[in-house]
Amino acid sequence: MNRKHTAEAAGSLGLGAWAAFGVLTMVVAGRNGAPLFLDHGLLSWSVGHRPPTAVAAARGLTATGTGVIPYVLVLPAGLLVGATRAQRLAAALLGAACLAAGQAVRYGVMELVARVRPPEPDWRTHASNWSYPSGHTTTAALTAGLVILAIWIRAPRGRTAFCLAVACWGAGVGLTRIYLGVHWSTDVLGGWLFASGWLGLCLCAAAWWLPSGCVTGPPRARADDRTDTAGEPV
Repeated sequence: MNRKHTAEAAGSLGLGAWAAFGVLTMVVAGRNGAPLFLDHGLLSWSVGHRPPTAVAAARGLTATGTGVIPYVLVLPAGLLVGATRAQRLAAALLGAACLAAGQAVRYGVMELVARVRPPEPDWRTHASNWSYPSGHTTTAALTAGLVILAIWIRAPRGRTAFCLAVACWGAGVGLTRIYLGVHWSTDVLGGWLFASGWLGLCLCAAAWWLPSGCVTGPPRARADDRTDTAGEPV
């Protein structure tokens, strides 16, 4: 993987996501947290489509987007990366640090914007603090991004299906926040944009400043090391 190209791609992704997040945040703050775009419509649809089984499933899924579960996913994913024990440990700790720092910055933005949640009678799960950007959404998206990155680096085959499954989980947690009535749709969109920007920033920094070879994919045999069945070089 070319470090310069990786840093440029991650930086471009991060800047684009940050720009979109900044615009959305200014609009939300400028309207004093009033609902935007499809906020009312999506909340109304959710309130009208809540069979008990779907609500129970949504509660179960939304619970995986907070607490220790994201770290339980990120740390083992980091241990998959790297060719040595030290590299794997470093990758796991860097992933956890990226997640924790992103959560802290997100919390600061939430306190600054101070957006009120949807009406409490529409809630179907517990919620606290302000609404924008959604904490569960941000945490799940950050976790999904880090796990996908680890899978993409390490898994030589079948990684597309695993990555899609993880992406669906991350997106699903965000959607449950709307369905359960504790967030406006723009809170969830803001969480996705924030997570994309933060991941882009962290990946760009890692590509530029980590020592070469600190995080690598699975070792590949060199052409001059391969031999045929008779023991002669190929």
